[in-house]
Amino acid sequence: MSTEVKVPVLPESVSDATIATWYKKVGDAVKRDENLVDLETDKVVLEVPAPVDGVIKEIRHQTGDTVNSQQVIAVIEEGAAAPAPAPAAKDEPKAAAPAPARAEAPKAAAGVDELSPAGRRVATEEHIDPSKVAGTGRDGRVTKEDLVNYGKGGSAPAPAAAPAAKPTPGSRPEERVPMTRMRARIAERLMQSKNSIAMLTSFNEVNLAEVVKMRKSLGEQFQKTHGIKLGFMSFFVKATAEALKRHPIVNASVDGNDIIYHGYQDISIAVSTDKGLVTPVLRDVQDMSFADIEQGIADYAKKARDGKLSLDDLQGGTFTITNGGTFGSLLSTPIVNPPQSAILGMHTIKERAVVENGQVVAAPMMYIAISYDHRIIDGKDAVLFLVDIKDQLENPQRMLLGL
Repeated sequence: MSTEVKVPVLPESVSDATIATWYKKVGDAVKRDENLVDLETDKVVLEVPAPVDGVIKEIRHQTGDTVNSQQVIAVIEEGAAAPAPAPAAKDEPKAAAPAPARAEAPKAAAGVDELSPAGRRVATEEHIDPSKVAGTGRDGRVTKEDLVNYGKGGSAPAPAAAPAAKPTPGSRPEERVPMTRMRARIAERLMQSKNSIAMLTSFNEVNLAEVVKMRKSLGEQFQKTHGIKLGFMSFFVKATAEALKRHPIVNASVDGNDIIYHGYQDISIAVSTDKGLVTPVLRDVQDMSFADIEQGIADYAKKARDGKLSLDDLQGGTFTITNGGTFGSLLSTPIVNPPQSAILGMHTIKERAVVENGQVVAAPMMYIAISYDHRIIDGKDAVLFLVDIKDQLENPQRMLLGL
């Protein structure tokens, strides 16, 4: 019996998808729920699992094709077995040494951090050392296909050509690579933000000494009680939620000539992935504890690494927090994510000399920034919002008491 493999139902905000990678070919045996193909949309990469056990009978759309919701992309012959390999020739010498089961990488060892989220997951689940796998991807990178083939006991296929020699002095190499769907969508939204929002940025700085002290004194107990570490991010998310309650215009959005005030705080947290920046949403942050926030962020970080973020995870959001400090940024002007009206930018923490009670002391300081839509948010509201966050972080007990 034949079973059709269809594109999953796509939400209204996603019109179509592009076939990114096939992991099976016609004639391959598949198991139910085994990933067959990755589909790239404007926002996430979707995995399409096999609906039944069987053998791939037909593949109707190849890598690079654009497909729509519920479109048939392959057919599986249910219950069939993969064809047996052809028998060896009778005159083949019996004493011939078998080829090595697993090929060594022809270049420097590849680390897990260099893999795509899907590849990292295969390496972890199958306990494969990427440095043992010959990479066939660009610049010799190890792909998910290489890891899958290696896990089956075979060697990864050898690269089609030897790696290009290093540029010689005076050479001017170039490479043209098409944007991924996600990168093109990011570019489109950034231009939309630039062209449709009257954007302005205000800055302040925060002394995080009290937050550092609280994390040191209560961090171990917090982890024992809740099973997760107490990080800096939960302090910023909690302070932001409290400040949004007191400055609702910062949590609002523009819809034509109307202003929509949101009576809840759904905060998008910017997360960097191999394919670009994504912003999964912590919903109803106003009702979340520090432990809830830390767990929510950790769950999204893991899903992002594994390529498991869903479209629902990325939909909505009334305000965004982005942390360029993770990469060492000292100061930046974050870009508002429409239809939101504001975004908070965190930066790296630096020990700097500050004056306290007439004395010069070293303190862990961070620059913070708010970019906002000046069409509905006045400078006064933006500055007071930023000062509110500063006051809470410099006196953490305030946010615990809702002050």
